[in-house]
Amino acid sequence: MGLKNSLHNFREKNKDKKWLPAFSAIHTFLFLPNETTHNGTHIKAADDLKRTMNIVIMAMVPCLIFGMFNAGYQHHVAFGDIQQATGGFFSSEFWTMDNFMVGFWKVLPLVIVSYGVGLAIEILFAIKNSHEVEEGYLVTGMLVPLIIPIDTPLWMLAVAVAFGVVIGKEVFGGTGMNILNPALTIRAFLFFAYPTWMSGDKVWVQGAVARDKAIAAGENLDAISGETILGSLAQNKGAGYDVMDMFYGLIPGSVGETSTLIILIGAGILIFTKIGSWRIMLSSVLGALAMGLIFNFAVSSEWITESSKFYGLMSTTWWHHLLIGGFAFGTVFMATDPVTASQTNKGKWIYGFLVGFISIMIRVFNPAYPEGVMLAILLMNVFAPTIDHYVVQGNVKKRMKRLKVKTA
Repeated sequence: MGLKNSLHNFREKNKDKKWLPAFSAIHTFLFLPNETTHNGTHIKAADDLKRTMNIVIMAMVPCLIFGMFNAGYQHHVAFGDIQQATGGFFSSEFWTMDNFMVGFWKVLPLVIVSYGVGLAIEILFAIKNSHEVEEGYLVTGMLVPLIIPIDTPLWMLAVAVAFGVVIGKEVFGGTGMNILNPALTIRAFLFFAYPTWMSGDKVWVQGAVARDKAIAAGENLDAISGETILGSLAQNKGAGYDVMDMFYGLIPGSVGETSTLIILIGAGILIFTKIGSWRIMLSSVLGALAMGLIFNFAVSSEWITESSKFYGLMSTTWWHHLLIGGFAFGTVFMATDPVTASQTNKGKWIYGFLVGFISIMIRVFNPAYPEGVMLAILLMNVFAPTIDHYVVQGNVKKRMKRLKVKTA
């Protein structure tokens, strides 16, 4: 309490200083703020923005840790150091300290750059506009390293984070005012600005890009392939992994998106704490399954033949779409963003269903980028206010009709 009071007194003595927001960011990160409201309606609740953000981060920590193990595992399998794990999720070949350390030293710099650049920009804007530093980037800073390839260059990540924070959030007024999910804005910038680093069969395995450059320079080395399931299916080559590997996450992919099992643990935390909307999660799954069934029906009716470039992903068993790519991670951690998603209960059902439906549609019809959840969520972020508007107006019309009947 002595340290907290001393810092609070220091803050009060320097409340007119321009640099105070930078100090306040550290102060409120370490302690609960001392300020209390004095006017208006008071609602007693144990949650605040910082606690909410911390819970979301805790829900993502299992994905982060698993991603570190999987990054090392995919590296060693691709380079021939170990064989494909035979025991699945509980395999001794997967849960090794060697795998973890390889992943740790690759993922940690991504986390540091994400938080360092993002928070620095947040503090600069807070000082410039003389307002408190908001906690919104705490979640974005963790999301970004989990949705990018393991070998993403750090300078490239820094540029993307700067773009996402400034254009995706600050120009709209900061946390709570943005219309697009900041983490997905960063990911979209990376994809469209540096597409060769965000797709292909090299970027998902640590060291594969460097090995490819060495081969191009004339060194006598074996080529490394780390093609994802979506990339393989898009080329009609089959999945190459069994269903349990897909579910457990022992597959190439972005750092935190591969394990549906681990993501479900995070979903449980968000639903239990009432931070993430179960309506959006469930309706997104239903939308994806509906689109998957439609495509399977098209294949079974022979409207789409094996010669079609869309056949591989269309013929994928309808529910397998939930286990591959970034669908599960996007649905749980980004479609449920309370700022950019629909706010009404009925709107959440519509919003979530369309996210899932459009995700699988883009995944199948865009062979150059066989993953649709990012674009689907960003698209629905734009339409979320419109969905809520019509839901509210629909309720208003129903009440007006009931009023007319009663007064008639």
